[in-house]
Amino acid sequence: MTMQAKPLHGMFTAVPRRYDLVNHVVTWCLDRRWRRKTAGECLTARPRRVLDLCCGTGDLAINIARLAESHVELTGIDYSQPMLEIAARKAVASGRGRDISFIHGDAASLPFTDGYFNCIGISFAFRNLTYKNPMTSSYLSEILRVLSSSGRFVIVETSQPKSRLIRGLFHLYLRWFVSRVGYWLSGNKGAYHYLAESASRFFTPDEVRDLLLSAGFSNFSCRPLLFGAAAIYVAVKSVAYPVR
Repeated sequence: MTMQAKPLHGMFTAVPRRYDLVNHVVTWCLDRRWRRKTAGECLTARPRRVLDLCCGTGDLAINIARLAESHVELTGIDYSQPMLEIAARKAVASGRGRDISFIHGDAASLPFTDGYFNCIGISFAFRNLTYKNPMTSSYLSEILRVLSSSGRFVIVETSQPKSRLIRGLFHLYLRWFVSRVGYWLSGNKGAYHYLAESASRFFTPDEVRDLLLSAGFSNFSCRPLLFGAAAIYVAVKSVAYPVR
């Protein structure tokens, strides 16, 4: 299957011009703080090589580069060329242009050798790989393949608050504010309808845990953000995962 035929490819090729602006507006700029926290989590075990998977406009990779106390080989990969072009410009503007390599590629066929990365981070794109996506198993298999033994997979993503009241308010916010403001700012109705619906119907933390553990990860942890509307998940590649 070509990248152009993949689910959501056209949408993420169409939205980049105001992608960052919409993200900041609909999260009240909390997405910036959450990515910084995720970047710090990616660096906890002092990795030598880190991949920003589905890197979009590069914010996670840039935050990792800023926070790293020693040299880290940083790579960002995405299948939206317009997103990558923005990411490269932002990296240069931040003074980190030489610290990050951005690659146009496919999450189902990562162009790296087995066990290459000590850590893989993903910011607000895990939902796109796993929500009603027929290729979920392929994506998770590739992530495991390119992670080193005991390598860490760090995810920041929307989540489901435990409180029924807060969960209901969060879903209302997504459907009545996020979808409308996203459409108004970007002009792309379909993209932000998808965002609102996929986020409101996405997995609970327990379901994310079960998905990752059944795929071959271990040592799962969850750090709720904003009363559980988002979360940082960390899972480790099981040492018992078979080497191909």
